Parts: sequence; structure tokens; C-alpha cells
Amino acid sequence: MNDVFDILINGEDVEVSSESYNTVEKSFEFLKEFTKDKVIYGINTGLGPMAQYRIDDDKLIDLQYNLIRSHSAGAGKKIPSIYTKASMLVRMRAIMQGHSGIHPSCIKLLQQLINADIYPFLPEHGGVGASGDLVQLAHMALVLIGEGHVTYKGAFRPTKEVFEELNIEPIEVKLREGLSLINGTSVMTGVGLVNVIKSKQLLNWSLIASVMLNEIVMSFDDHFSVVLNSVKKHDGQDQIAASMRSILNDSQLIARREDHFFANNADERIFKRKVQEYYSLRCVPQILGPVYETVESANKVVINEANSVSDNPIVDVENENVYHGGNFHGDYVSLEMDKLKLAVTRVSMLAERQIAFLFNSKINEILPPFVNLGTLGLNLGMQGVQFTATSTAAENQTLSNSMYVHSITTNNDNQDIVSMGTNSAMLTKRVIDNAYQVQAIEMMALLQAIDYLKVADKLSSFTKNIYDELRAIVPVFVEDTPKYEEIERMVNHLFNTYVELPEGK
Repeated sequence: MNDVFDILINGEDVEVSSESYNTVEKSFEFLKEFTKDKVIYGINTGLGPMAQYRIDDDKLIDLQYNLIRSHSAGAGKKIPSIYTKASMLVRMRAIMQGHSGIHPSCIKLLQQLINADIYPFLPEHGGVGASGDLVQLAHMALVLIGEGHVTYKGAFRPTKEVFEELNIEPIEVKLREGLSLINGTSVMTGVGLVNVIKSKQLLNWSLIASVMLNEIVMSFDDHFSVVLNSVKKHDGQDQIAASMRSILNDSQLIARREDHFFANNADERIFKRKVQEYYSLRCVPQILGPVYETVESANKVVINEANSVSDNPIVDVENENVYHGGNFHGDYVSLEMDKLKLAVTRVSMLAERQIAFLFNSKINEILPPFVNLGTLGLNLGMQGVQFTATSTAAENQTLSNSMYVHSITTNNDNQDIVSMGTNSAMLTKRVIDNAYQVQAIEMMALLQAIDYLKVADKLSSFTKNIYDELRAIVPVFVEDTPKYEEIERMVNHLFNTYVELPEGK
């Protein structure tokens, strides 16, 4: 995952070894000889339900071009460049393993495009997740043959125009480049890789916000203690609690229960100090623990898929054979994206509830309504932004319905059960984007609360640094002003900043 992170996030170039090129070349040469006297799907047969039709030898190359052009039939908005880049990486990784039987020029051109930040137009809508991402990958292949459109230096331009400007040569179909380039789970997996990266970061921000909120209310420390969490046998819960302990190690605001309720309170009939906090504060390890484990599970699945070969058929040079099957089926990614989508929705729900706690003076009992630093009644504080947080979290709840179990038969019933993996990954992306919006609003509310209570200097050293970092993005405000630009700035910062948590203890 670190290599993927460095390429996608840090912009490092893709390198391909000479050994990989040799492996691809051997696969191509073997398949070219192997197919001379045999029927091999997608080389000398039609595609899908038309596989029963033999293709004449003088039309084999035409078949591959026809496949790419006919399946470049997507619709909707352009998938953003980082997700397209990840999809190109996954496609290249699959070809490099030498089980595709296509010409090495394909990986050479993919490498060239990635390193030059030239991204094919991939539409949001098209793939059903079996035979993989046929439609979106056809749009990628369309660029490799010099057609279609690309994004280059922020401009959406015809591929031919950009290639001519940069002296880039498109590939020339030799054997089965059309089928191999569009067959597989590369787009759902590429989107899934970015989803995992962004979900991990969102989880970290959610944990930081939860810690800050516990500091603001001077919460007791036992709910994230070693003893309490260790008796619940879940690794994720232990990890979250350990991170909370590390962050709060030097906080001056967290209280010890022993100092309040283990003394003699016999004369106190109604306790002024809350005995236990609300669930959104007290149950953070139990709520974010399953999210942590879900992100880790998704990470494992998408990395395995990214290192897989999802072509059909599969070329086996070592045993000199070709195997027909269904490695293009995207069930692993689809199911995992559904699970990740649920977990991220839960994060947005936690943020929304914590916002509600901060804004309701009757519940928190320490802050003015809507963390209003102005004149109550005249000023409205953050009343308006709560509507945005609530509506966005509600949208996430609706979007979290499963895509994996909503297969629709297609392709003249040839594809009679499909994964819908690309849809699942794209819906998860949208849920993640929404969750960052809710999280950004919570961060703004926390900053206002810290300033109202004048406790910035009592925060832990870690959360104080976060406070200073975020306050530089959104300054303190007293008067009512439009907040949409500030929300956007905060969203962009959280989405693009990869904060590292201290090692859990």
C-alpha cells in the first residue's frame, strides 16, 4: 500500500522493471503461437453471447478495435483524476504479471501516461462489475489506441491532439489487446484503493474530533482505559482506545473518576457532575473500533485484488495452456465497498451527533446555543451549518443501501449475476466525500467551543497542534457571516492532509 500511496498521493513516478517487460513479451509470444490452430475466446471468436461465432483470420484485429469502440459507451460525469490514475495502475499491474498475452507496448504507454499526468476520460456510469469494468476500461483502452478524450494539465482535450503535442505513439493492436485491456476489475479496484486511503484518514480525523470533544467536557478517563477495553475482545476497539490514551496523555482537561466519585458523596442527592457522558463521547472505542477493522479488511481485499490478474481467459506460459473462467467477477471488491460504505456512514453519523451535542446548550450545559460567540438572539452562530451536517448525514444513510445484492441480469442473460462492483465503489466514494463535509463542520464547531471556553492551552500537546493548524484555515468568528467557503476550505484541508496519530499505548 505504501507504493500505491507514494504514487497516488505523493506523485512519485511509476517504474517498470525490464524483467516485467520480458515477462509480458513471453506471454504475448506464447499466445500468438498457441492460438494458431485453436479456438480461443475473444481472439478468434465473438464476445459474450456471440462467442459461438468464429471470426475470420483477416478480421481478428478489426474485432479488437470494434470491441474497444463499441464498449466506449459510458455516461455521466468524469471520474476524478486520482481515481482514474489508481485504475490505470491496477490495470498495468495486472498486465505486468504475464497472464494476459498482450503486447508490452500496453504497459509502456500506461506508464508513460501516468507519469505525464495524462488521464483518460472514464465515465461514472457503465460497468456492472462482470466481465469486470468493461465500459469504463473501454474508455481507457480508447485512449491507448489514440482516440477518445483525456485530462491533461487540468484541461479536457481530444487524445489525438495531446498525443501529437507530446509525440506519444498509441498502441497498435497485435492480438487480443482489446479484450485484455477492457476485461477485469481495475476501475472498481482503483477507486477502492483511493476509498481506503481516504477512509483511513477520515477515521483519524473522527478520532481526533472525538478526543477534542472529550477534552472540552472534561470527560472521565476510564471509558478509554486499558482495563475496560481489554475485556471486550476486539482489536479495533483496543486500537482506538490506545490512540485516545496516547493523544490525551498530557491533557490538562481529562478527569480521573477517583477524584470525583470515589470520595464520600453521601450528602449529595443530585450530582452536579455527570456520572457518565453521552454515548457519542463515552462509546468512541466501541463505535470507531468496528470502523477501524472494516477499513483494515477493505485494505486487505483491494490490495489483493490490485495484485491479481482479472483477465479472461488466463494465459499460462509455464504450463503452455489457456484457461477460460471468471476472474473478472468483482464480488470481492463490491462486498467490501458496501461494508466500507456502511462504516463511513457511521463515522458521519457520529460526527453529526457530536455536532448536535455541541450545539444544544441544554445537553452540554457549558456552551451557548449553536456555539454562538455573539449576542444571543441577535446572532445565530452556527445554527445554519447544522442543517448541512444533518442533511448530508441523512443522504449517507440512504446511499448505504447495498449495491452488492442488487444484481441485474444483462448481456442477453450471459451475465446473469453480476457484482455491480464499480457502482459500489463509486457510491462509497460519494459517501466518503459527504462524510468529510460533516466532519469539517464538526471541526469548525470544536474550534469555536475551545475558544469560547478558553481552554486551548489546556489541550493535550497533540490536539493543541491540531487546533492551531485548523484555526489557520478557519479563523474565530463572532459576527454572522456566510460559511460555505469556510466549510469548503476545511473539507479540502481534511481531505488532503494525512495526519499521523501517535503510537497507541
